[in-house]
Amino acid sequence: MSFIRNKPLSSPIQGSLSMDVTLPADAEDTISSVSWSPVANHLAAASWDGKVRVYDVNANDGTARGVAGLVGVAPVLDCDWAKDGSMLVAGDVSKKPHLLHLATGQEAALDPHSAPIRSVRFVEVPGAGAPVLVTGSWDRSIRFYDLRQQRPFAAHDCKERVYAMDAKARLLVVATAGCRIHLIDLQNPTVIAKTQDSPLKHQTKAVAAFPDGKGWATASIEGRCGISAVDDAEASRTNFTFRCHREQPDSRQISKVWSVNDVRFHPVNQSVFTTAGSDGTFHFWDRVAHSRLKGYPSAGSAITSTAFNADGKLFAYAVGYDWSMGAVGNTPQVQTKLMLHPVLAEDAMPKKK
Repeated sequence: MSFIRNKPLSSPIQGSLSMDVTLPADAEDTISSVSWSPVANHLAAASWDGKVRVYDVNANDGTARGVAGLVGVAPVLDCDWAKDGSMLVAGDVSKKPHLLHLATGQEAALDPHSAPIRSVRFVEVPGAGAPVLVTGSWDRSIRFYDLRQQRPFAAHDCKERVYAMDAKARLLVVATAGCRIHLIDLQNPTVIAKTQDSPLKHQTKAVAAFPDGKGWATASIEGRCGISAVDDAEASRTNFTFRCHREQPDSRQISKVWSVNDVRFHPVNQSVFTTAGSDGTFHFWDRVAHSRLKGYPSAGSAITSTAFNADGKLFAYAVGYDWSMGAVGNTPQVQTKLMLHPVLAEDAMPKKK
């Protein structure tokens, strides 16, 4: 199902980037992941240059200053914050999860995977009594760490390489190569509750759990996104796929199709979500109304990662090269930037029924 039936894919409302702010990021290579602290406007940006930089962002004027960082020896592929904002984790090509304690600056590493770590998430496991970290790797496994111990207390064989992962409420969703999706109920993390095919036909780029944990979104390289319910009984009311990040056909009826690099749900208006892609654009959507709320023009290069802050009033996005055009597209004209978009009320307001 397409959101906008029998109509051009261009958004009925075009937003402006005129109020967006470029943060003073000094990443020397593409930013692979951005993540906000749940308790403060601290923004972490992980990069292929082997570093994670943490910025304290002033929500009033969008200015930022560096306050902390992790310096590794290998490209960093993902980062995430502990629920209380006290710790930051990074997963990188060195195969180890790296932890940074913000208050002390102390760093630690946990037992490694046997291949690079693609995704990391802090999750809430009932009765755990301590922060729990989940790591997903190209070694085809995910691991659960109680941070009071060096070694994982649980692990799952995912049969294929982990490409993306997200967690909200009781839901952990894991996407792998081969277009497979694993769902784990965090009340029972030692068991994979369900494994199914992706709703999309091509390689998964990103997944995002609903804020209430009752479903998730899947984004892929085919210019398409899917919405799925956890409960099969809700599938008929919830599940659909739609086209996005595609250009209008040219005179030869050829359309450019761009990878959807990220998908994120608004933390307050929970039916609203965003997609961002290799075409350098991002869009706000309403999954319940099956409509696009607002689209924005290209930021100049691919958008590689996005994130809302805790109250949903700031939207961070990283601009850089994502290799979607191969080596020939990696030119000096492609700049690596960390951008801040102020979210207006109408951007994230669900459509009235």
